[in-house]
Amino acid sequence: MLNYPDIDPIAIDLGVLQIRWYGISYVCGILLAWWLLRFRALSKPMLGWTAVQVSDLIYYGTLGVIIGGRLGSVIFYNLPYYLANPLDVLKVWQGGMSFHGGLLGVAVALWFYSRKINQGFFETTDFLIPVVPVGLFFGRIANFVNAELWGAPTTLPWGIVFPNAGGVPRHPSQLYEAILEGLVLFIIIWFYSEKRRPKMAVSGAFLLGYGVFRTGVEFVRQPDEKIGYLLGDWLTMGQVLSSPMILIGVMLLALAYYKKSKADNL
Repeated sequence: MLNYPDIDPIAIDLGVLQIRWYGISYVCGILLAWWLLRFRALSKPMLGWTAVQVSDLIYYGTLGVIIGGRLGSVIFYNLPYYLANPLDVLKVWQGGMSFHGGLLGVAVALWFYSRKINQGFFETTDFLIPVVPVGLFFGRIANFVNAELWGAPTTLPWGIVFPNAGGVPRHPSQLYEAILEGLVLFIIIWFYSEKRRPKMAVSGAFLLGYGVFRTGVEFVRQPDEKIGYLLGDWLTMGQVLSSPMILIGVMLLALAYYKKSKADNL
């Protein structure tokens, strides 16, 4: 059993202005994603992406993450409260972001940007997707710093007693997700996308990988207290939202390689 380290979620306190680690994590994730995409675009000119387009792509993606992530948290996890208190939707500093909502927000943003530059939607997503796990890694570390979204009770030696979590050792599920959805998924997708793949394949691989990792971690993650388990003592909202990702990921991969095989045989 381990005690949660005494981490102040406020990194810099200027009195009238407080800078939180959660906000810093978003900035770090965005900047690193921008650098990685810029590096790939400049080192692989055959991809057809310029440095300016990369910056614009990150801008559109960031808007999608923030708007979609917030709306996803509102709709998926606490809609009755926000219907009664609509102005609280704007209080993002109080927390409340959803990955699945952010993913949908990014998809919409990329659709608009793809049309703007006359680029195919999946060409755009295949280029951006490899750096998405970078943001996930920093976001999950921020969840750990905030001592939120902890795991279910455990007797394992690395169980952590989080503040305001019942005083029992719990799975550090935030760190599990940082490793799986962040580091491991980044390594898989980044190196998979190093070679030219069929259109949709990189996007499909990400959806499949994230869906599998998130679904697995949900078995040891405490469900949102406002929702609880949706079925028995195991099915969570995270699993419900991740299941379509697995299905769509498999479908995109199958379709991508089917089209490639068909084109190769012509």
